[in-house]
Amino acid sequence: MEKIFDKLNESQSSAVRQTEGSVLILAGAGSGKTTTIISRLAYLIEGLGIPASNTLTLTFTNKAAKEMRARSLAMISDVAYPPLLCTFHKFGLLFLKFNIHLLNRQNNFVVIDTDDKKRIIKRINHEIPTPLIASEISRYKNSLLTPDDAYKQAELFNYQQIAKVYEEYEAYLLENNLVDFDDLIALPYKILYQNPELAQKISQKYQYIMIDEYQDTNELQLKLLQILCTSHNNICVVGDDDQSIYGWRGAHIRNIMEFDQDFKGAKVFKLEENYRSKEPILKVANALIEHNRSRLGKKLIPTRGSGEAVIVLNSNDENEEARKIASKISKLINSGITADNIAVLYRVNVLSRSIEEGLNRAGIAYRLVGGLRFYDRAEIKDLISYIRVVTNFHDDFSFKRIVNKPKRGLGKASVDKIELAAHANETSIYEYLKKVSIGDLEALVRKKNAKTLKTFIKDIQSVSKAAEESSYDFIDILEDTFHLKDIYKGHQDESDKILNMDEFYGLFRDFIKKSPEAPLDEFLNELTLQSEQDQVEGASIYMMSIHASKGLEFDHVFIIGLEEGFLPLVGDGSDLEEERRLGYVSFTRAKDSLTLSHARSRFYKGRRSDLEKSRFFNEAGLCEGSLRVEKNTAFKKGDLVRHKVFGTGRVSGISKSGREFKLSINFAGTTKDILASFIERL
Repeated sequence: MEKIFDKLNESQSSAVRQTEGSVLILAGAGSGKTTTIISRLAYLIEGLGIPASNTLTLTFTNKAAKEMRARSLAMISDVAYPPLLCTFHKFGLLFLKFNIHLLNRQNNFVVIDTDDKKRIIKRINHEIPTPLIASEISRYKNSLLTPDDAYKQAELFNYQQIAKVYEEYEAYLLENNLVDFDDLIALPYKILYQNPELAQKISQKYQYIMIDEYQDTNELQLKLLQILCTSHNNICVVGDDDQSIYGWRGAHIRNIMEFDQDFKGAKVFKLEENYRSKEPILKVANALIEHNRSRLGKKLIPTRGSGEAVIVLNSNDENEEARKIASKISKLINSGITADNIAVLYRVNVLSRSIEEGLNRAGIAYRLVGGLRFYDRAEIKDLISYIRVVTNFHDDFSFKRIVNKPKRGLGKASVDKIELAAHANETSIYEYLKKVSIGDLEALVRKKNAKTLKTFIKDIQSVSKAAEESSYDFIDILEDTFHLKDIYKGHQDESDKILNMDEFYGLFRDFIKKSPEAPLDEFLNELTLQSEQDQVEGASIYMMSIHASKGLEFDHVFIIGLEEGFLPLVGDGSDLEEERRLGYVSFTRAKDSLTLSHARSRFYKGRRSDLEKSRFFNEAGLCEGSLRVEKNTAFKKGDLVRHKVFGTGRVSGISKSGREFKLSINFAGTTKDILASFIERL
């Protein structure tokens, strides 16, 4: 018992001891969340004598589950049955192995991965972009919509087609006894919902349920948890509403905001003591996140004392920014800091290119986490291959990469036949396609494809001629001729890929501006030197998106791209409060020093654009930023309030109304919009 509470602070101890009923542990960044949840599990088993097999602890990643399992087992004695501590999807898999027969299916099913899913979809329909169909099917399943439901709600023809693909896809899975990742949550819920006696039995088995990273749960996961609590209300969730950054993939912040409505009688514990970051870092993080209205409210309290002030780095452009950051990182490494204690973070992946080049020039080894180096990305390799073929018609390797991008109806077999024929004629593929008669070509590929290939060869010649006449206009002519952006139309990450392509186009124009007489092959040689990073011995610094950094920590953190349009990302359905949470997450990754960088201009969408400094500088109390800062309201979502006529209600939404704030308030089931000045908080 002493071992369990030895290293816990007062808030953590109180949360651990509250074992009965529904419990929400609001755990701020660096506040010992994992320690609290595993201590609570150990207390249930060692302190209260709850059989380990009657507990269920769920998290989101295998890495987190593995760490929590190892740490919790070190705190408890040997038990006959260890506690079930795994991911949501692993729990679903185990459940289905025992219960899928209730859907008249065999338990020797196979779980397919994302690539398998896409291959099946492509076999059913190759006209609508596969990633779009895969994403919609996932959305349908997480909303518990059948193919019939999906078809009924589809207004556009394309979505009616997707609903039909969904129907065929589900039939294929059933026929071949396959399940996909979404099924691992949807099917257990379906089984439990249709079998109340089983729901009662499973709920009685798992008397104590704990959920990690609760702010990342979606609607379906909430429904599954509610049905697992059929016979009791002993659910403890740990999370941070200020770190809810996965709205784009279905996570629903309302799950943590309205936990007390989903699980009655909830007790809330706040873990606010931060054991990670120095005081100046927490000061700016707290100041920034306080501008969010949809939050339950807490403040990180420093325990590591004061430290270096947060540095604001001002640069004219991304190249100056890269030089400054590389210089600062060099100084840190030369002072004895190991490279893997340093990270560079960004909101938008396209920003990594200039920093990569700056680090390469400075000879600093780096590791790109959760993504490819800029020049290794498929869309950039495609562009480079096009330029290589335009400058050297006989580059077969590059020619094969682009011959079916965008799609020209050529499969691998057709390309192999053409390559063999070219080799037999002792010529390059380009030369063979240029000289071969249409009749001979039709013997290798379909008639329509033969004509397309002949047009392709003419287009390459045309673009090559244009390159000789005007290097600067060449990149526009290349895009206008081959419509390369169409390759990624409908892809889930279409906007990222288009941004990367525009960045490359801008890079090309910049090169031509600086060296107007330089031939294209000189540009290609420059790229080769930049993209081939020397293999430097020893540790590397980390570069990653803010999303990829969640859950990690580094001694020294550099955040780039703090401009309006990058952080925060604005427009295109972006959510400013989620953007602010991303800023908060990025700030709180830093332990000892934090550097926030912005540039006055960047290449953006193929053009150099002047940029405004991010409003987050202003909101974090660092300096003047964008003038778009709005005054905060005294109310936030979830507040219990009183109106002199309508009585007591709960705030469900807040919006601006002139100089006032308008509150949407739920009064015993009836929602009314009322100006904030007419309301008092309870």
